[in-house]
Amino acid sequence: MKKKFIVANWKLNGDIKTISNFLKNLKLKAPLYLKYNTIIIAPSTIYLERVYKNIKDINIFVSAQDVDINKKGAFTGETSILMLKDIGVKYVIIGHSERRFLHNEDNKLITEKFGLIKSLNLIPILCIGESENERKENKTKEVIKNQLSMILKRFGNKIFTNTIIAYEPIWAIGTGISADPIYVQSIHKFIKNYINTYDANNIEKLIVQYGGSINSKNAKNFLEQPDIDGLLIGSASLIYEEFLKILKISNDILVNN
Repeated sequence: MKKKFIVANWKLNGDIKTISNFLKNLKLKAPLYLKYNTIIIAPSTIYLERVYKNIKDINIFVSAQDVDINKKGAFTGETSILMLKDIGVKYVIIGHSERRFLHNEDNKLITEKFGLIKSLNLIPILCIGESENERKENKTKEVIKNQLSMILKRFGNKIFTNTIIAYEPIWAIGTGISADPIYVQSIHKFIKNYINTYDANNIEKLIVQYGGSINSKNAKNFLEQPDIDGLLIGSASLIYEEFLKILKISNDILVNN
């Protein structure tokens, strides 16, 4: 049975005290749910090593929220993939809508970052998704194809092996309005089928998770869908009680199946 991938994206939040308290409680309860879940924590860059040292012994993983395209050099303020790997990071989020819009990151740059992460044997968490206007204009599938096709053309048909794709409709991120689970299921199925046209042997290995205003009240409706392989969680992941509830929900679904 395929594990669910549950990612806590803390964005620009947290301090030493709250992170220490969160990890203390996570270490007490999370091992109960590791058989059926892969748990990944994505703190701000400055706290990555602190988080890694606290959770490395209980098989929970650390993700960076972004990475620079340069490995080293005169790039003040940036973070290198070599540095991330050096401190124990295993996953890297790229393509998040906040990076695309606030930092003007386009598909070309995200493709470069994707290849860089892969070249160091780390695992990309590639965020894709449409805006509200694109959804209203029925362009969701077109947008997703564009976000995926450049990577496929650049790196080959099997490039999405050992990758997490996070479908995050932009209109649902941070709005408190999550997408309809049936709609999300249909988009996840589309993503898998699209990639399957390039690599017919990869569909069972594909990991496509959903993100967008997820909480413990709606998580079950998403995780019960056959092609939703996990969740990328924002604000709800900052509260350990809420995050643990979601882990339990995911665990119970798989146990009962």
